[in-house]
Amino acid sequence: MRPHEDHRAHAGGGVSVRVVTVSSSRFSRKEAGEECTDEGGDVAVAELRKAGHRVSGRSLISDDVTMIRQAVGDFLSGKDDVLLFTGGTGVSPRDVTIESVRPYFEKELDGFGELLRKLSYDEIGAAGVLSRATAGVARGKLMVCMPGSPGAVRTCLGAFAAEFSHVVFIARGQGPSGESVPHHELRPSRQAGRLKARPSVHGD
Repeated sequence: MRPHEDHRAHAGGGVSVRVVTVSSSRFSRKEAGEECTDEGGDVAVAELRKAGHRVSGRSLISDDVTMIRQAVGDFLSGKDDVLLFTGGTGVSPRDVTIESVRPYFEKELDGFGELLRKLSYDEIGAAGVLSRATAGVARGKLMVCMPGSPGAVRTCLGAFAAEFSHVVFIARGQGPSGESVPHHELRPSRQAGRLKARPSVHGD
């Protein structure tokens, strides 16, 4: 059995996921008491459950740095294993999800964004590069930032949701065959174990 197969075998079943939709327009309608749909969030919940994960809850927030950081802070101090953001990953001036979340990463999973952009390119052509989707780990937890369109959510989770348990397993310092790695074998991160209250973001 190859190492990644061994890790998957010992990672166990699904993990607990919190879904957060980032959309100023939807948030404004919600605050005004108007009807508000969240197709991307609905697809995310369906795909996560299909992959065997538990959805602990979902919320809708604005494209606002403070609100996004609050969601991250609550997650890192809570019990969920994965925080999934949908929306705010494009190139519009209001898209600030990546800038808000990235400072909290201890390790960034560059391959996640690369994979999603490759799959998007196969589906929609060069426009796929407009997505800045990314993911990273902190405190043994996984944070995923992906586009908000239902199609992109389905593509993203169809390709990556099955690895959530595997990523969390490794991020928590588990070695081959599931044993805990001694602390002296773990390389300390510059941000390990601490949460910046206000990471520096240009224009914030």
